[in-house]
Amino acid sequence: MSKLNMNFVALIAASTLALPVFAADTYVIDARHTFPAFEIVHFGYSTQRGRFNKTSGKIVLDRTAKTGSVDILIDAASVSTGLPKLEEHLRDESFLDAEKNPNITFKSKSLQFKGDTLVSVPGELTIRGITKPATLTVNTFHCAPHPMSKKEVCGADAVVTIKRSDYGITFALPGLADDVKLLIGVEAIKE
Repeated sequence: MSKLNMNFVALIAASTLALPVFAADTYVIDARHTFPAFEIVHFGYSTQRGRFNKTSGKIVLDRTAKTGSVDILIDAASVSTGLPKLEEHLRDESFLDAEKNPNITFKSKSLQFKGDTLVSVPGELTIRGITKPATLTVNTFHCAPHPMSKKEVCGADAVVTIKRSDYGITFALPGLADDVKLLIGVEAIKE
């Protein structure tokens, strides 16, 4: 190999090593600020709402490459409506069957961006042990150092509408609506 070719190869190798390497960051779900909620129309009269009080998981995010993954676990028994009798009913086999299926999960291996803005998260939602495709539409997304802890935090508000019958929840259909809107407000802290 000529000296010119060797110098060219050395130059290419050196410039490749000098390029910045960006890695994905891992964020842990902040359980004190993450409460997935739901809305369902009650016999055409009103929209009933509730939430889940225990959520955990991780989000991997590479904002430069616009890639990442989501792994969220919701404790089904933590359903909360403000009405203890209703919560008992939602935990039983008519709805969440929380004793046999203690976890609701959402898992995704991809994030979809429009420019620098996260717009959707296609993944798989599991309820009562039944897994179906579901795509979260991201309405807001923001990452910045937290003003108090100074740690980087990413937050988002996402929504998806599912058919509860797809997950084996058919109690009181069609009076109690089949469509359930899931609203996921999430905050996650960089590890």
